[in-house]
Amino acid sequence: MTGAEVLDIARQGIWTLLLVSSPLMIVGLVVGVGIALVQALTQVQEITLVFVPKILVIFLTMIVTLPFMAQVLGNYMTEVMSHIAGG
Repeated sequence: MTGAEVLDIARQGIWTLLLVSSPLMIVGLVVGVGIALVQALTQVQEITLVFVPKILVIFLTMIVTLPFMAQVLGNYMTEVMSHIAGG
């Protein structure tokens, strides 16, 4: 493999990482901001109030987006294996 092919695979790996992790990160951000807003409005500063809903919502999001994540990771792995097999 040439240097350009290695950089292309690395670029695709970074893009794949962003595609797979972005749904979970966006949902975590939205839930965190929403809970922080509720805490600020009600002046309830309980630290565990943030973690439990965020974990549950991220877990549910992971279950919903798992087929998408598997497809993206499978496509990337197929691409990498074709480069390895092709030499």
